[in-house]
Amino acid sequence: MNNYLVKSISASDVKAENVPSLLDKAEIPFETIDNVNWAEAFPCKPNVAFRMAYVGDKILLNFRVEEDSVRAVAPADNGRVWEDSCCEFFVSPTDDGTYYNIECNCAGTLLVGFGPGREGRQHLPVDVLQKVGRWSSLGRQPFDERVGKCHWQMALVIPTSLFMHHPNLQLQGNSMRANFYKCGDKTQKPHFLSWNPIALPKPDFHCPPFFGTISFAR
Repeated sequence: MNNYLVKSISASDVKAENVPSLLDKAEIPFETIDNVNWAEAFPCKPNVAFRMAYVGDKILLNFRVEEDSVRAVAPADNGRVWEDSCCEFFVSPTDDGTYYNIECNCAGTLLVGFGPGREGRQHLPVDVLQKVGRWSSLGRQPFDERVGKCHWQMALVIPTSLFMHHPNLQLQGNSMRANFYKCGDKTQKPHFLSWNPIALPKPDFHCPPFFGTISFAR
């Protein structure tokens, strides 16, 4: 399984729109999301990469995508963002058998769930989601699918308060299990890419046994 070191950087009052330039300045490289686990049924492979850093109690996450169309139909948080051009971060902060699925479409619309598995997941309250800073190079308004080659970026500033079922969570020196995904269930070319490979017979991102590790530097 893959391992990713999340470096600490210095910054104050971090805004999501500044995350790409902050990570550029800190020389944080991109890591590819390139496992096409179900290639026979879903061969489409957009060019996707992510990079992360942290500042105090905030995770800075930057996705970079090149794909043949983009879609951002979900009208509000906790909607069906996975049907759009969507990047996802699933993470288990501790070894208690639970994880959060943080899913964000290309217009910065979020869905965040919590639980031990695919079934019966609990959506986090919208007021908690609103604490996540978001920026998209495509803007923040919903739109129907636009067909044609598109390059876009998205950045999130995720406070540890989002992990509401794990109060007092510390980042520095901590290791977590995680995976990163790109999907687009209702795009012209449906696709399901992952950072860590998934050895299952059909698309399923809710599979903690296939998570890799992210380690927050001291």
